[in-house]
Amino acid sequence: MSEAYLEHEFQYSSARHQSETAISGMWLFLATEVLFFGALFLTWVYSRHFNTAGFDEGAKHTDLLIGSVNTAILITSSFVYYTGLNFIEKGRVRGLIVCCIITLLLGLAFMVLKFGMEWRDDFDKHMFPGPDFAITGPNRGGAMLFYVFYFISTMLHGAHLLVGIALVTWILVRAWRGVYDRMHYTGVEVVGIYWSFVDVIWLVLYPLIYLVGR
Repeated sequence: MSEAYLEHEFQYSSARHQSETAISGMWLFLATEVLFFGALFLTWVYSRHFNTAGFDEGAKHTDLLIGSVNTAILITSSFVYYTGLNFIEKGRVRGLIVCCIITLLLGLAFMVLKFGMEWRDDFDKHMFPGPDFAITGPNRGGAMLFYVFYFISTMLHGAHLLVGIALVTWILVRAWRGVYDRMHYTGVEVVGIYWSFVDVIWLVLYPLIYLVGR
């Protein structure tokens, strides 16, 4: 590890101050994200209240198997990443590297299942809201609104997960270069907080999409 890295930046009074500021900054950023997703979920629930039958009809056409597998994947990814954090707290850099690689593979697996398989299947079945929407009958409007929320929310979650994958890749590269040790691993902790947030968002989306009304 270079001597320069051990020193804190000029705007901080100490290395500990710098670390605490980084962690607090991430929590502040996530607080704004909670407000954003909270508004989305509130609108979803409100709309469902007035279109219950249509939302139930839409939910029945979602792929419960892929949704459940993806939920297990994300929960496992958080466990693996925080195992890596535990490794670096003990100075075991190789353990952190292995856990980052596994976390990346799990994150990519989620993306492939969600967008490469499930979304493709949705489009093949004409579940995208529009003139060719597959569901007909009195519940068509409500089901279409369900899929509007479905595509918007999963797209936003996927974008956040993509950012998380990029951040874990950044941690992996820095760990490979020997930047982190048992005394200096703030970046690992900050990215872990973000990754867990992405998982929590999915744990809210999972029942809204796949379970409620099925």
